[in-house]
Amino acid sequence: MSDSLRELWLRGIAFNTAAPADVLIRLLDEAAGEAGLLMCEGRDLPDAVIDAALCHPVERIRRALARNLHVDPARLAPLASAPSGLVRARLAGGTRHRPRWVRPLPNDILVTFLTAQDGGEDGRVTEMEIASELCSSRQVPRSFPRHAAGHDHPALRLYAAFQWQSLTASQRNALLDDPDPAVREAAREGSRQLDPEAVEAELPPIGSRHAMFVLCTRALSPAVVERCLLKDEVYPLAVNRHTPANALSQLARHPDAEIRRLIATRPDLGPEAAELRQDPDEDVRMRARLQPSIRTWDEFQAVDGVVGHGPDCTCPITEPATEPSPEWYATCAASEEPVLRRVAASWPRLPAELVGILVLDEDEEVRIRLACHHPLAPPNLLLDIFVTRPAHRPHLLTLPAFPRTGLTHLVGHPEPEVRALAAADPTLPEPPLDDPDDAVRRAAAANPTMPPEILDTLLTGLGTAEGAAANPSLPVPRMHTLLDHCLSGAATPPTAARY
Repeated sequence: MSDSLRELWLRGIAFNTAAPADVLIRLLDEAAGEAGLLMCEGRDLPDAVIDAALCHPVERIRRALARNLHVDPARLAPLASAPSGLVRARLAGGTRHRPRWVRPLPNDILVTFLTAQDGGEDGRVTEMEIASELCSSRQVPRSFPRHAAGHDHPALRLYAAFQWQSLTASQRNALLDDPDPAVREAAREGSRQLDPEAVEAELPPIGSRHAMFVLCTRALSPAVVERCLLKDEVYPLAVNRHTPANALSQLARHPDAEIRRLIATRPDLGPEAAELRQDPDEDVRMRARLQPSIRTWDEFQAVDGVVGHGPDCTCPITEPATEPSPEWYATCAASEEPVLRRVAASWPRLPAELVGILVLDEDEEVRIRLACHHPLAPPNLLLDIFVTRPAHRPHLLTLPAFPRTGLTHLVGHPEPEVRALAAADPTLPEPPLDDPDDAVRRAAAANPTMPPEILDTLLTGLGTAEGAAANPSLPVPRMHTLLDHCLSGAATPPTAARY
């Protein structure tokens, strides 16, 4: 048996959707090598396989499982307090592949990480390093700081105090009077972010990286604003929610159109909005037309996540901490402005009747947004966007409503990625095993319509072996036979002629 065939069989079986738990558990053997790790990280798993991986003696198996985004995260909770700090860090860091939508971790896992007293028994990482992995992983919901602010454990309240501007006024006041001195101190420090005089006193030199962060996010005194205007350090003023009205008035007349674009949709913009609707820059004019529809910062954030992003935008899809009202989204869906309809299409709770209207929208970006964001987007729309917009293909393939049948018309498509999708359609009368592209032939070999005698032939071809091993029609005894050979290193079984 060639090493190439062995690896192909192992990878195929690892991702065979019909492989039962006893087959998959065999892939946890160290002899399975990379295939077992890929399986633990890259697919949904039966409970018995999860249980076996959770307590597996080989740490690499547990580390791979910790990165799995297909398994219910509640099943991975034991890994948050695993003896190995590297296993904890993998769970905190999330998947390596950065999909557009990252499922947040449950609150109990977040609490375990943020209240840990150590980084594991092995001492290879610290609890602070694990917390840092967590904070950069996008697995913490934006609403979590408000949950943490009232938690019994002081470490959670301390975490909330460091997210000061995410909290409500009552939560801030409670933390300032917290019984824990460390929480009170963090709250006092946080409160200085909204004290213009304190910000001015502690401001690093304008032009430094840290000063940029401060100027973009904190309350600014008139003196600091004036210094920024004199130095033409105006980008922070354009994006800072605390920028005073007199500065916004000057920014509305700034010679740089990008600065005028940044402020044109702000909900706190005054009479300058009318001026910007006459701006020489077309994009500024368009944004200024949206401004009367934007009355809150939640609405501004929803529009800001859409305007200017383009049809191939693959920005992360995350749940906001707070969001505009359903009525506002409904108004956007009926707007004459395409950008506002795109905003409505991006809201996953838009009612079905409005989804039905936006499916037919003349604006392509509306339809793309609906396909990528809304669970009620119809399969024909998902397929249309898949075919016409390659940037969205990885995300669309993860959606439950994405169609897997009725794809015969795409078998001859010029793009191999589209032909590979069609080749896997179980309603195809004849999967394209002779396609010139490896990925298409692999998908065709995995098509469940393949009869057993053809599968035996396909298992011996380097271009089709992985797909044949992944074929859900492959009999379970045959899977075990292949694993017997792969895991024992025995000679290859009798083979048919290569396809």
